[in-house]
Amino acid sequence: MEFIMLALSILLLLVLITKFKLNTFVSLIITAFVLALLLGMNPEQIPNAVGINGMGKTLGQNAAVFIFGGMIGRLVADAGGSYRIAKTLISWFGLKRLQWAVLLASFIIGISMIFGVGMVLLIPIVFAVAIEAGVPLLYLGVSMTAALSSAQGFLPPQPAPTAVANEVHANIGLMLILGLIVAVITAVVAGPIFTKLAQKYAPDAFQFKEHIEAVGEVKEYDLDKTPSFGLSVLTSVFPLLFMIVATVYKLVVTGGVKPAHPSVTYQVIDFLANPAIAMTISLIVAIFTMGTMQKRDMKTVASSLNEGMNAVSGILLIVGGGGALSGVLVSSGMSNKIASLFQSSGSMSPVMIVLFAWAVASILRVSVGSATVAGMTAAGVVTGILNAAPHNEMLFVLVALAIGAGSLIASHVNDAGFWIFKEFFDLTVKQTFQIWTVLETVISLTGLAIILILTAILV
Repeated sequence: MEFIMLALSILLLLVLITKFKLNTFVSLIITAFVLALLLGMNPEQIPNAVGINGMGKTLGQNAAVFIFGGMIGRLVADAGGSYRIAKTLISWFGLKRLQWAVLLASFIIGISMIFGVGMVLLIPIVFAVAIEAGVPLLYLGVSMTAALSSAQGFLPPQPAPTAVANEVHANIGLMLILGLIVAVITAVVAGPIFTKLAQKYAPDAFQFKEHIEAVGEVKEYDLDKTPSFGLSVLTSVFPLLFMIVATVYKLVVTGGVKPAHPSVTYQVIDFLANPAIAMTISLIVAIFTMGTMQKRDMKTVASSLNEGMNAVSGILLIVGGGGALSGVLVSSGMSNKIASLFQSSGSMSPVMIVLFAWAVASILRVSVGSATVAGMTAAGVVTGILNAAPHNEMLFVLVALAIGAGSLIASHVNDAGFWIFKEFFDLTVKQTFQIWTVLETVISLTGLAIILILTAILV
């Protein structure tokens, strides 16, 4: 009966979002309360399950990471750092390898910038390059989109993977290292490789256009007045350095197990690798490297910080709403019942857990549209399964990555990204299905294949 209640609640969520066009955050909160009542929770316990144990816990872990990440991305962009990264790599790679230059530039920038903002900032740069090279915008745009989407799905400190990692108690640093492997491969497959296939079955989409309404005027920067390439890249990836160094140190020195009496060095590295600490330090560095060093006054810097915060505020609320739904699943004992079902069926192998996590996220993605909602809801569903399984840090990370892969599959008309892609590349709905929907599915399936291989090797 509980599973029927869960299915009805998810159906309610779909109806509220797709049929009534209700705000996603509001829809998630309403669904969380309804689910709690349907599961027979004590009414006095529901506010805590939704608020403190759900939304409060999720936002408490992630708020600083998301907001500071958005601020860093905006600082780099407004100072001209993103422009410098793109232009430098394009000049290094040359006209023959433009796709690879765009792929690498977009990947670097996408690490610290949410998908929608990355699209808005990079499209004008890539469009200018396409005009100069005499190639269709989509020829370069597929690689750009593949890189941004892969980073969004698999790499902390991006909002969705960070929130999912925290929800399933996956090690952020380890997820970053394995996520880089998955994201790089998926970006290459869904970028330059997929472009060749797409040009064959949808040639009409790859038309050269000198003007696209949604792109508008291309903003130009004086390269001599922008930050250096090295400084721009360093500022963009600075948070990652803390997490990678800490993870490698722990794996090499302690075998990944926290010692009973950690050394001072271990404690310092562990402190600096905490995502909130790493992002705080990185933001301070970004204010200096992209602000003070560029002779930008603090009023201008503050404006960039505000714009960066505004860009992620909507996503932060959705993550909080997803946390509320997850809190009800955990507090009601529903997650444990799902785990018991799998235990009784004997399907608790690591590969099956990874496949289940991907499948749940995939179904939710196709139904709801939002990758963040799909990821957070799926994380709540699989938490009980992970808690019931023998503790394996690597498995937790791979499950989080599988959820990320599932949350990207088959984007269509109920996803804002579908319409953003359509408008920016001036495509028809049919062409958007042919390129964008297939591209996202390629990322998802490629990611799943890599994750399953890693599961077989590492777990």
